[in-house]
Amino acid sequence: MSAGAEAMQLALLDAAGAPASWQVRVSWRARRLTIRVFPGGRVEIVVPPGTRPVAVEQFVARHRGWISRKVDEYRSLVPVSGDALPQELRLQASGEAWAVRTRPGAGNPRVRAGDGTLWLAGDPARPLAARHALQRWVMRRAREILVPWLDAVAADCGLPYAGAQIRRQRTRWGSCSPRRTISLNASLVFQPPEVVRYLLVHELVHTRHLDHSRRFWSLVARHEPRWRELDAELVRGWRHVPPWFLR
Repeated sequence: MSAGAEAMQLALLDAAGAPASWQVRVSWRARRLTIRVFPGGRVEIVVPPGTRPVAVEQFVARHRGWISRKVDEYRSLVPVSGDALPQELRLQASGEAWAVRTRPGAGNPRVRAGDGTLWLAGDPARPLAARHALQRWVMRRAREILVPWLDAVAADCGLPYAGAQIRRQRTRWGSCSPRRTISLNASLVFQPPEVVRYLLVHELVHTRHLDHSRRFWSLVARHEPRWRELDAELVRGWRHVPPWFLR
């Protein structure tokens, strides 16, 4: 975070006039000021480089009511126990729904999938290891879903890429390197299909234009006319990601 961003963060106050537990992040990819509310109620204001502190203060003031409502809504998404596991796992991207069940046994927890159920077998006294096992399963499933999908969209748009990576990130949905390697956040599997496709188009267009220039958005619009609506939905997409997967 730059010195300017630090100054902006200090200027943010909550409704009672006390310092707010919000963060300001300067992003070279940002074209406008945006707000992200994460599970647990953490708020991040993303701003383009060169944004003046007064502009951030005015932006926050205009959206303070919306922020407060979202913080209240997202705070309830945090499990009582940080290691609590879900009873059901829904992957919106592929329309999958899995029941999650435990099967006590010996050794490190491991996941077995079958008949719509994910069985977590292993030592029940190791909940943290069980969560990690479930996270690894989602990562593998994300690769199985997202990479072939990326291939299909690349062929449909005529935008080849060099390689793909699946990562588990807390702030970025995807990226494209100068060598045309595309990284995708595994959390995309929790998003609606149309939002996922937009993100794939977005990153594939970066193989032609690494910036967010007018030419970039023109090419995005050619392949996804609803990009503005879907981009806004993606900014709010963290509400679909279960907290246990981000920990």
